Amino acid sequence: MINTQNTSKIDIAKLNLVTNPLIEQRISEFQELHKKDNKAWFSELCFCLLTANSKAATAIQIQNEIGPGGFLNFSENEIRNTIKKFGHRFHNNKTKYIVEARKHASIKDLLGVAPNIADKRIFLVKSIKGLGLKEASHFLRNVGYSEVAIIDRHILRWMKENNFISKIPKTITPKFYIECEDILSGFGIPLDKLDLIIWQKVTGKVLK
Repeated sequence: MINTQNTSKIDIAKLNLVTNPLIEQRISEFQELHKKDNKAWFSELCFCLLTANSKAATAIQIQNEIGPGGFLNFSENEIRNTIKKFGHRFHNNKTKYIVEARKHASIKDLLGVAPNIADKRIFLVKSIKGLGLKEASHFLRNVGYSEVAIIDRHILRWMKENNFISKIPKTITPKFYIECEDILSGFGIPLDKLDLIIWQKVTGKVLK
């Protein structure tokens, strides 16, 4: 599904991958979050749990409603009711994932032990129920790591339209995910910024 021959022929400059002040502001916000404490990181972790099979905009609303410490301190029913309030279809599963993730409330400290970004992502996928490679990458990007790509349906559609992949598979295997990430890594743009640029080209929005 990876178009090796086609990718070598594409002129990256013609893709018009340009940044803008809003994207630069978002990157700055990620870098600021990197300096914050475990509570702030855990809130972002829960945000990323909420984005799976849902819209980022909905997850942002829920995160804002619950507040920085709510994911750690609200009762299970309070979290469930808040998630349900914003129309999230999977409020029961998401509530369970968030409550279970509290075992890793000191997430910033735990990730600090991992020697490199690959090990940090592996730790997240193996330790936090509800996080796959995409969600783990999303979290790492949002807390200030620039070396991972968020390979979601928008990015995959853009990659297919530009002949980097031949089709979008129904199931994204770890091997395919890493192959797509390797292609994007070759563009000469930090992956955190590149994701926002492509996402804006596809959706017209710059979220997080």
